[in-house]
Amino acid sequence: MPATVSHVIMRQTGASKHRRVIMSMERCYWIYILASAIGGTLYIGATNNLVRRVYEHKMGLADGFTKKYHVHRLVYFEQYSDVAAANLREKRLKRWNRAWKVRLIEELNPNWDDLYPQIAQP
Repeated sequence: MPATVSHVIMRQTGASKHRRVIMSMERCYWIYILASAIGGTLYIGATNNLVRRVYEHKMGLADGFTKKYHVHRLVYFEQYSDVAAANLREKRLKRWNRAWKVRLIEELNPNWDDLYPQIAQP
């Protein structure tokens, strides 16, 4: 799990759990998982600006896999204060089999809700 868990707050709303990000002044790095649909194609990435990067995927500004396969739904993310730790986590997640990735997503986001609207709010 991320080293800076204190920056990501879980709150229970009905039967589903949602994440709300609290930004601090320190440098943050993110790993994230996008999906094309519930149970659909997955993409794992890393960035230093999660809101901007997911927006780029959603608007088709990021050429490549996500644009080609319409993978735009943010279903999971983790925050790190150390870029090396974030990059290592991304590489490890990419090597996981699909069942492990699905389990990781569904532990916190069982309905595969798009989390982007929550993180993009001012």
